Amino acid sequence: MKRIAALSIVMALSIFSFAYAKGEEKVFRATTDADGIQRVEVTGGSYYYNPNRIIVKVNVPVELKLKKEGKMVPHDIVMKAPEAGMEFDTALSGDFKTVTFTPKKTGVFPFYCSKKLPFIASHKDKGMEGVLEVVQ
Repeated sequence: MKRIAALSIVMALSIFSFAYAKGEEKVFRATTDADGIQRVEVTGGSYYYNPNRIIVKVNVPVELKLKKEGKMVPHDIVMKAPEAGMEFDTALSGDFKTVTFTPKKTGVFPFYCSKKLPFIASHKDKGMEGVLEVVQ
């Protein structure tokens, strides 16, 4: 019985360690500028986005300024939520690129890096993913 309990604890700690290793949550709550646009800067790098949880308001235009850190490994940012007015697939580079949209529906919508080399886990599987939360 003690072995089963010890094994259960070891397994739980392993699962927690794996989940934590994917990275910490970096939250950004957008505010609306004087011109009526919510602006967010997002940096992508070695299997991360910063921020990786973005909170915006519904029916208010959003401007994402996207940039990549590092030079060698290609990254992008993909969101597929056309029902909510948000759909883009943009390669990241060392210079800022801008994606604009107006979220039409509240909810939590994932974004991720779609890059993957053969026989290696995808960038998304390595933790390069996040969510855009649209609120009232």
